[in-house]
Amino acid sequence: MSKLTTATKRLLLGRPFRSDKLGHTLLPKRIALPVFASDAMSSVAYAPEEIFLVLSTAGLSAYVYTPWVGLAVAAVMIVVVASYRQNVHAYPSGGGDYEVATTNLGPTAGLTVGSALLVDYVLTVAVSMSAAASNIGSAVPFVAQHKVLFAVAAIVLLTAINLRGIRESGTAFAIPTYAFIVGMFFMLGWGLFRIYVLDEDIRAESAGFELTGEHEHLTGIAFAFLVARAFSSGCAALTGVEAISNGVPAFRKPKSRNAATTLLMLGGIAIVLLMGIIILAQKIGVIYAHNPDTQLTNAPDGYHQKTLIAQIAEAVFSDFRIGFFFIAAVTALILVLAANTAFNGFPVLGSVLAQDRFLPRQLHTRGDRLAFSNGILFLSGAAIAFVVLFGAEVTKLIQLYIVGVFVSFVLSQTGMIRHWTRHLRTETEPEQRAKMQRSRVINAIGLTMTATVLVIVLITKFAAGAWIAIVTMGAIFGLMRLIRKHYDTVARELAETEWDGVLPSRTHSIVLVSKMHMPTKRAIAYARATRPDTLEAITVNVDEPDTRALVRAWEKSDIAVPLKVIESPYREITKPVLDYVKRLRKDSPRDVVTVFIPEYVVGHWWEQVLHNQSALRLKGRLLFEPGVMVTSVPWQLASSERAKLEGWEDAPGAIRRGYQDK
Repeated sequence: MSKLTTATKRLLLGRPFRSDKLGHTLLPKRIALPVFASDAMSSVAYAPEEIFLVLSTAGLSAYVYTPWVGLAVAAVMIVVVASYRQNVHAYPSGGGDYEVATTNLGPTAGLTVGSALLVDYVLTVAVSMSAAASNIGSAVPFVAQHKVLFAVAAIVLLTAINLRGIRESGTAFAIPTYAFIVGMFFMLGWGLFRIYVLDEDIRAESAGFELTGEHEHLTGIAFAFLVARAFSSGCAALTGVEAISNGVPAFRKPKSRNAATTLLMLGGIAIVLLMGIIILAQKIGVIYAHNPDTQLTNAPDGYHQKTLIAQIAEAVFSDFRIGFFFIAAVTALILVLAANTAFNGFPVLGSVLAQDRFLPRQLHTRGDRLAFSNGILFLSGAAIAFVVLFGAEVTKLIQLYIVGVFVSFVLSQTGMIRHWTRHLRTETEPEQRAKMQRSRVINAIGLTMTATVLVIVLITKFAAGAWIAIVTMGAIFGLMRLIRKHYDTVARELAETEWDGVLPSRTHSIVLVSKMHMPTKRAIAYARATRPDTLEAITVNVDEPDTRALVRAWEKSDIAVPLKVIESPYREITKPVLDYVKRLRKDSPRDVVTVFIPEYVVGHWWEQVLHNQSALRLKGRLLFEPGVMVTSVPWQLASSERAKLEGWEDAPGAIRRGYQDK
């Protein structure tokens, strides 16, 4: 890696943190709120919109049910917040729903929760960025025309910020998050004040439009199904609640108490904003159509439907355009930052799963800034794939959404009920038993409500796209099982294989020779220093004149090691050497064959392409041969010396040359 690349990395990510500085990254509640709660708070920017959108298919008369749907969503959120406050106190280690399900229901349930949450975190990023693109597009037409590009760029930017570390990302996101909260409360308060106190007639730009429903004559079960679908879309407001239970270790002490307090603040703010937006939107007559071109019969030509939040802000701040642009800006920002909840939850969960050997161990490793960098990068790549695949359309993506989070809700609440039941069998203190029984009742109510919502979500969204999320969860579940099986197989193989302690009878060393030059002489000298029983040099005859010249030069030199020429009628190098080594092993099975390979150490990445390719291929094949050792003998080219002088600490071969800092 060049000096410029290293400097760029330090500029973007900052200087690396020592492992003993992990405590420096812990969050106070004022920073933890924007870090972990931004997803749940920001969902009010699109959850009410989705409720109006679904009900619009039944015509304007169906809008009368929006407050009731909102109240149902708020009721579920109250119960879920209360339930998760029990979780963070009982399981503060950061495993969250995965740990609860694994401990109380078994590894299969835990793995189901893990796969569901991984998918949900990816969709959180995709939905939030797509919603941000739509909201900015309401004020900036260019963004509306390039939503995919905007969403991808926003994901890349957020990835870079999170790679700098959790505390740095939380500090950067605190101001926009609080600006959104203040801006939304001010907009809702001022709008309701103008309506109820000043008695002003505030009308949205779409208030006079005629809405033609695509299914206006729905009755009975069909209409109930539509309302249930609106409710399931509105339940997107509950996403992000579970992230705090996964992020308890990131809080300052007392961790559980601070996490529970943050969870309570999250629920209170989200519920007030959700109901406030629904009520105000209904009061000012917002019409939000699923298909504006066909459903809005008297809309002007070229009408571009703004988002629900944008229509409310434009009506409330009709004489104050700065207010409208401020709301549009902070809404877009909070939707972008909402993905930060996933950027904190996904890597932590991935680390826990990797520690349990269900995911590659690289996901358990912290990066330079003590963040789980590999998990952050994986989440970013998966979210970008969903954004591109679904064209950054919120309506399409949200059909895949919330299935995973409600699967985790249900299994988590079931696990918590078993948790309290198990502890009640041994607890004898009356006060503690009363607390446990109260907690069990809360979790039982949470299980009932979340299970009901899950059933509604599956029924109403399965054909619309939820099946994709379910198939993805199943695929991840199966993949994690296979990864665990592989790790278990390797561990068992290494543990059960016993070394008999018998040393090799002899060592047979081979030095590969291509030319008579200094790297060859160094390899010969190093091989002799190991004092093998047998030492020989071999070369492969792929070009007759070059081989004859090498043999003549070898005979004239003072090298006492014999040179053997291996014929290669098809001009291959790797196969003849492999065949020769196999013959040696066959003739003397108890001997160890050591192959010394001269290798160039270069200072530029492009030089690696020009050198060492034959050596790399040969090493790759020799490593699969039992009883064969491979030793690289490095020779530093001038470019590697220049890299040392210029301070390229991470240049190729730097570790072997001893240039890296200790």
